[in-house]
Amino acid sequence: MERNPALRELNALLRGEMAAVEAYRRAFDAVAHFPSKGGLAECQRSHQERVQVLRTTILRLGGTPVESAGMWGALASLFERGATVLGDRAAIAALEQGEDRGLEEYRAAVAKLDGEARIIIERQLLPEQLKTQRTVSALKSSVHHA
Repeated sequence: MERNPALRELNALLRGEMAAVEAYRRAFDAVAHFPSKGGLAECQRSHQERVQVLRTTILRLGGTPVESAGMWGALASLFERGATVLGDRAAIAALEQGEDRGLEEYRAAVAKLDGEARIIIERQLLPEQLKTQRTVSALKSSVHHA
């Protein structure tokens, strides 16, 4: 466990991003007839890029990146599996909840961090999180209107 609070926070964000990548993989596999799979793939790619940015930042700051999403990832996978059994709407709603939670976590991290970690979150990671949150919200609206 990292002693440095900034590294602990970055690793917590990394676990969330790793869980998001897995949730999108599961959702993508489960929503066979979903018309906007490209949007899901774009969100998954964005989360995967954030995994890389966080790993690189943690290493640059002298920390050790976590290797897995841990309990957060296990819970996200379980929740996502249940949602995908219920269909496209439930799967997209589950992804939206994950995106909302990710947005809250990034905003909370900005308030706690300073220096390089804060700058990377404010300028790179948070804008990407906003983008994926909006994308999934729009996909959810399109599924509900279909």
